[in-house]
Amino acid sequence: MEENITIVKTDEGNVDGQTKCPKCGSTDISLNANNGHLRCHFCRHEFEFQKVKGLETNLNELKGQIIGTGAKDIIADTNNIKTFKCNSCGAEVVIDTAEAVGARCHWCRNTLTINEQIPNGSIPDVVLPFRMNKEMAQKEIEKFVGKRKFFAHPKFKEEFKTDNIMGVYFPYLLVDVNSHVFLRGEGEHLARTYSRGSGENRKIYYDADLYAIEREFDLMIEGITVESNSERRNTQGNTNNVINAIMPFDIENCVKWDANYLKGYTSERRDTNIDELRDLVGIQTKDIARFSANETLKEYDRGVAWTNEKVTVKGEQWKAAYLPVWLYSYQQVTGDKKVFHYVAVNARTKEIMGSVPIHMPKLLFLSVLVEIFGMIAMLIVDFDYSWLFLLIGFIYFFLMYSKYRNKDARHRHETETKKHMGEIRKIDSLIAKRTGLTNPKMLGANNLKVHGESISNQILDTIASQNTIANFIKSNINKGGE
Repeated sequence: MEENITIVKTDEGNVDGQTKCPKCGSTDISLNANNGHLRCHFCRHEFEFQKVKGLETNLNELKGQIIGTGAKDIIADTNNIKTFKCNSCGAEVVIDTAEAVGARCHWCRNTLTINEQIPNGSIPDVVLPFRMNKEMAQKEIEKFVGKRKFFAHPKFKEEFKTDNIMGVYFPYLLVDVNSHVFLRGEGEHLARTYSRGSGENRKIYYDADLYAIEREFDLMIEGITVESNSERRNTQGNTNNVINAIMPFDIENCVKWDANYLKGYTSERRDTNIDELRDLVGIQTKDIARFSANETLKEYDRGVAWTNEKVTVKGEQWKAAYLPVWLYSYQQVTGDKKVFHYVAVNARTKEIMGSVPIHMPKLLFLSVLVEIFGMIAMLIVDFDYSWLFLLIGFIYFFLMYSKYRNKDARHRHETETKKHMGEIRKIDSLIAKRTGLTNPKMLGANNLKVHGESISNQILDTIASQNTIANFIKSNINKGGE
């Protein structure tokens, strides 16, 4: 893509990013989370929010690189919107100092003071207002935790209450992409399945038709959403990866940034510039392109192995956004070790994900019992793959642990991001008929591959290629434990 950069001034018309009431001129304004409107506390007038002007809405026409004012490189500002560093957990919390001189950390609920402030960095181009009030969020969190009470730690069950949940705006960069995709490879279509031999010598074989395949199309992607706070993107070993897992948001309803939306809520600052996220966005663009092509490959039920993947970006549009989340936090103390657990609710879609402390002795005890029943079943049941019963205790433990901790939960950008394909060109040529294959899926198939897929999912993919039971297990794990 050529370096043709256009900066769109998304902050025009606002003074310090704060709008006055159009009826009485008051600045005593806050968000009504029940309907997403701004409400004047002086005259009680409610008014519609503004949309950002100047950004490209027709992605077919997107050329070069368009950047909103709020997505430019970070420069420390001096207005009332300040960032405070929590001296307990290290989180950085943004508040409006014109409204308050203190706040609480939304991660650990430690009290912050004006003396702990650091340069804020930047304000966003757009904001997505809260559409769930606190009571609605409390009910969703209580329902989520209620499904996980059986193995929850007794102290957690005793101390659990949702009165202390906090509304938080998290920073993201939203990227629209206009691209052209070219893919070349081979795919297999299952012709028949049959078996030979008997008893322990019985084997399953597959015949398949091999095709040479090409796919070429235009691809418009709306709103690739990436965390612009570096700590939120580092999900390995953290339980705060739930923030990633509750995406996507209905970003088409974002409105022009106004500091009034921040009143009553906290937020985090953006600490990452566009150049630092460009590679990540490129990887996600290729993932989305690969999965978009799958819509044209349904007949290749054994898989497709792409050998040539080329995505040409004709235009990109970057804008900074604040997106709303209700956050519950709990600190688990074991000796000198502290572990924070979180439950997060998407304040627009009600999507929820979280981590609940596990009572490990109870989980291990029941897993051993399940394993014993599995061993008994292996001795009793006459089944070619009876050895699989030896895995049942481990599988039970893994399923329960995943349901309560959700460390591998993530936003499935490859399928959940909005996109549109156009000008599709398809070439399919039969090149060989393969017989007597022993692998149930095509060797080297990568049309379902996602960059950075977790190790646990790769392990499950291997098991799934050997038996249908593991396919069922994997589909349940990938639902995030719900």
